[in-house]
Amino acid sequence: MFQIAPTIKDVARLSGLSTATVSKYLNGFSVKEQNRIKIESAIKSLNFSVNSLARGLKTNRTMTVGVLIPSLENIFATSIVSHIERVLQEYGYSTIICDYNGSAKLENAKFDFLMNRFADGIIIMPLGLSEEKVRNALEKDVPIISIDRPMKNRECDVVLADNMNASYNAVEHLITRGHREIGIICGPQDIYTAQERLKGYLRVHEDYGMQVDEKNIKYGDYGIQSGYDMMKSFIKESGRVDAVFVTNYEMTLGAVMAINEMNIRIPDELSFIGFDNQHLATVVKPNLTIVVQPIRQIGECAAELLLRRLNGDKTNHPAVYRLKTELHEGHSVR
Repeated sequence: MFQIAPTIKDVARLSGLSTATVSKYLNGFSVKEQNRIKIESAIKSLNFSVNSLARGLKTNRTMTVGVLIPSLENIFATSIVSHIERVLQEYGYSTIICDYNGSAKLENAKFDFLMNRFADGIIIMPLGLSEEKVRNALEKDVPIISIDRPMKNRECDVVLADNMNASYNAVEHLITRGHREIGIICGPQDIYTAQERLKGYLRVHEDYGMQVDEKNIKYGDYGIQSGYDMMKSFIKESGRVDAVFVTNYEMTLGAVMAINEMNIRIPDELSFIGFDNQHLATVVKPNLTIVVQPIRQIGECAAELLLRRLNGDKTNHPAVYRLKTELHEGHSVR
């Protein structure tokens, strides 16, 4: 993963001045002569590129970045946003966060809102954004970074987790511990992440020479209720599966609720692997084995990449950063 350094904060710290004073100077405003000398000395010492992250930016910048996510209730999305904001703030950018509530129509409307507010760039977790809107934004030199999922036929940079291998590794963990009837609770069939996670499930079965029973594949909507419903369905089909892998955090939460309600003993009666929340994994007893996405790295990478594009660096555009996940072992697999 690339590094962007040093920052305005580094210049401020070395010069002994406030970030606001340094930012004021970098944006072309006058400051006291002694402050100017301190700032320029710090810039020289740090080899800070003024042109690359300040004066080189267009003078009509609003210093705002739009962030468009499916839902403010989605912990994965909002956690990424917190890391995006932290990086952008170091360079004097504010964020406008929009929630499109899982609606492609609202997504397109919110995208228009951000463009009308003259956002310098947009980071989006896309659903069904219009190809024309993307093209118009890029023609206006407004960079767009897609996170978590790519947009088909769109010339946008992408930062995401390696979803297929995340699923492959989780299911392989179950297979190598003797499980043969493994259920999976997937997300919506039209969502890229759900497709990739299902692909990993199917591929590991193929690699181990195991038949896939279609009845062991259930589709939720990435919401808590669907995880609850699908898990209850597996439990009621007594003996169908001896392990279940759930493919996002909210559905994992719903599945755990169903397990508790039905008094299923984990892992004695059923092995279980969840997704995406280490805090949940340690609160539940027994501690869950869980797939952990690189949330901090996704946010930082998306923000840093956007800063590069805002600075006119088009290297490898459109780039795809596919970041590795980890499988954290608890005690929920027999």
